[in-house]
Amino acid sequence: MQALEGLEPKPSRQRLWDRHASPISILLLGGLLVATGLGLTGGQPSPPIMADFGAARLVVKTPTTIRNGEFFETDLTLTAQAPMADAVIAVSPALWHDMTVNTMIPAPAKESFEDGHFHFSYGPLAPGESVHVKIDGQINPPLFAGTSGEIAVFDGSRRIGAMPLRIKVLP
Repeated sequence: MQALEGLEPKPSRQRLWDRHASPISILLLGGLLVATGLGLTGGQPSPPIMADFGAARLVVKTPTTIRNGEFFETDLTLTAQAPMADAVIAVSPALWHDMTVNTMIPAPAKESFEDGHFHFSYGPLAPGESVHVKIDGQINPPLFAGTSGEIAVFDGSRRIGAMPLRIKVLP
């Protein structure tokens, strides 16, 4: 059979990828799925971080890698190991920069800003007693790459200790 003028005959032998998706796109998609499965793109549960300050123990469970715009939950548990006249959890403003804090349950008895930290007072704690605080927030769009700061524990105005915290924010 003769081809029409201007048209070339169809090649009799085709390569496998001439009729299918490029193997490069399949490899890229597979790589993205593997990275997501390993938790490199955020959204994975983070292990609790614990700091023992002697007079008190602080356990923080919060995402350490999160995507921009996502809602998140932070759980703080402060346990007194010695009597505390006024258990105070303090957060540095740098940690919450470009974040919106929607709720904090239970609400503190007193809130203030002192010595460069947001202070949340929960009253007296006897040894072995705990206060569990749940904070719901959202990453604001301007926050890119991450943020870092500290969560400190005070007994009234006396600083007991602080835990550094870094949150990586992905696009």
